[in-house]
Amino acid sequence: MDCRHCSKPLETTVADLGTSPPSNAYLREEDLAKPEATFPLRVLVCTDCWLVQTEDFVRAGLMFSDDYAYFSSFSTTWVEHAKAYVKAMIDRFELTPEDMVVEVAANDGYLLQFVQEAGIQCCGVEPTHGTAEAARSKGVEIVEEFFGVACATTMIASHRASLMAANNVLAHVPDINDFVRGFALLLAPNGVATFEFPHLLNLITHNQFDTIYHEHYSYLSLTAVTAVFETNGLSVFDVEQIPTHGGSLRVFAQRSDTGARPVGPAIGRLLEEETTAGVTTADFYAQLQTNAERIKNELLRFLEQAKTERKLVAGYGAAAKGNTMLNFAGVDGESIAFVVDRNPEKVGRYLPGSHIPVVEEEILRQQRPDYVVILPWNLESEIREQLAYVAEWGARFVTAVPELTIH
Repeated sequence: MDCRHCSKPLETTVADLGTSPPSNAYLREEDLAKPEATFPLRVLVCTDCWLVQTEDFVRAGLMFSDDYAYFSSFSTTWVEHAKAYVKAMIDRFELTPEDMVVEVAANDGYLLQFVQEAGIQCCGVEPTHGTAEAARSKGVEIVEEFFGVACATTMIASHRASLMAANNVLAHVPDINDFVRGFALLLAPNGVATFEFPHLLNLITHNQFDTIYHEHYSYLSLTAVTAVFETNGLSVFDVEQIPTHGGSLRVFAQRSDTGARPVGPAIGRLLEEETTAGVTTADFYAQLQTNAERIKNELLRFLEQAKTERKLVAGYGAAAKGNTMLNFAGVDGESIAFVVDRNPEKVGRYLPGSHIPVVEEEILRQQRPDYVVILPWNLESEIREQLAYVAEWGARFVTAVPELTIH
């Protein structure tokens, strides 16, 4: 395989997590008797541009299908994050009703609803039909396509953007060059594009290997993103480190040809931090596989002990990262009886690979498990607050990343 950005051959493996189905390919009951498609889950790093990337096996259309089950609005923490983002961008860039805000990967309208409330024009781009319809039900205009040069070209006549938002989507695109060029096309001459994504530095140093799954084509450092943007008509002028998803970056970019904002000091500081950590050396990436194996073994020992003691273990959060963990460890319904989720699109289905049933929260109250494994560990505080009532029967919370912790 060649690098998706610079086309150099990829020869350095970061992690090999075996084989698994796509992490958001939830199953219906009738699917359980059918063969399930699984694919190798391997990640490599380009030692030329330092873009970390999943080896190509799965087409984007297979993962981001009409029944795609991830709806952003079911996380109150994430909706509050979006609300704060909108206010901050309106204030910083002095957006008015004459401006146009475009969000790429608008999902169910979780963010653009706040742009509308502020009286500013907006439009979302969202390729998955179910989430696009949910956004339209909020009154948000949606272009139902995958974003890139072709999509941007058709939108230019009516949607030249003062602000473009791309939260947790840059890692999800197979053709990262085409995707970024689309932003350079659609931005107004002095427009701004912001991109949020989990920071590669945290993935490696905090053992966040479960954020690796087929939907994530890339794992991003500021070093790699700067190179990708410069090649495709954007220049980075600022960066913020934010706490979402276990530690993310919010990168601010402008058109290379017309943008006039000066480069802020945070860029140089973070690039230096990445270099010092070793992001531009192959040795930096060698630790991830060892730590992934350790975390897997810690989880399996806990589950085996719980089974020996006849303890009931449930999961919370039918999240993609949880599916990576469960499938890498080979966990199934014998060890975790069920997984609770607030998203009705997931309830009644089964997790891909492990085939653990996804149930509504009332089942948690009925079954009273001894342990609740929080699979989306990045939402641990929100979930523990939401499920505080499990203390009534003495249940304890468990997280596996960055190390097994019983709360």
